[in-house]
Amino acid sequence: MDRYARWNALLEMLTDSGRVSVEEAAARLDVSQATIRRDFDQLAQQQMITRTRGGAVANGVSYDLPLRYKTAKHSAEKQRIGAAAAALVTPGTVVGLNGGTTSTEVARALAVRPDLNTSAEGAQLTVVTNALNIANELLVRSRMKVVVAGGVVRPKSFELVGPLGGALLREVTLDVALLGVDAIDPQLGAAAHHEGEAAMNSLMVARAKRVVVIADSSKLGGHAFARICPVDRVETLVTDSGAAPAVVQAFRDAGVQVICA
Repeated sequence: MDRYARWNALLEMLTDSGRVSVEEAAARLDVSQATIRRDFDQLAQQQMITRTRGGAVANGVSYDLPLRYKTAKHSAEKQRIGAAAAALVTPGTVVGLNGGTTSTEVARALAVRPDLNTSAEGAQLTVVTNALNIANELLVRSRMKVVVAGGVVRPKSFELVGPLGGALLREVTLDVALLGVDAIDPQLGAAAHHEGEAAMNSLMVARAKRVVVIADSSKLGGHAFARICPVDRVETLVTDSGAAPAVVQAFRDAGVQVICA
């Protein structure tokens, strides 16, 4: 296991339990205690955890981990969700796509669809995104037209936020917005941990004819700091088969089409 994989695993442990000892982490990852101590020290230097005697505790920031440390959790589910969401996109449309690990899987699924990569007139896909990694995924793997909103880069998510990006989004019309979220609730709607990301996502919603939320089952019924949109603005929710039937029914009762991938 390389260093970044270990860091990802350590951050996941801290997110789940709030506190991890050096001994416990070393046993679970099958590495030396000296290695874990170095990892904890380096993560503490980045202000991602708080070092304690004999271990570490989670900072508040651990609930909004940098994107590069979030790839492992629910990866299989996110790939299925990505494929199911990409299947909703038709050639010749304009798609809004924000950042996040699930959105990245959507971008990868879109990039390999041959019917969206032809140069024939009327068949090319246009993707509008505020995420640098999403733009990169599409640029290097497809021939789609990619439009990137401006703004200030948020390093944790690679998303561009702020008024510069908002100026562009106000001038475009999206056929569909595919939105990754930090939480979605049948009563409270969709939300994000960071207010700047929520504001950009809200603009995408405002400019979209259809809104599709992409979220693994761990985010259903959850809460986050800043609201993106009310649930009645969401046409479709794409989640995984691990979603509780009662939660799925609550979204359907709220008028949302639910696809369990």
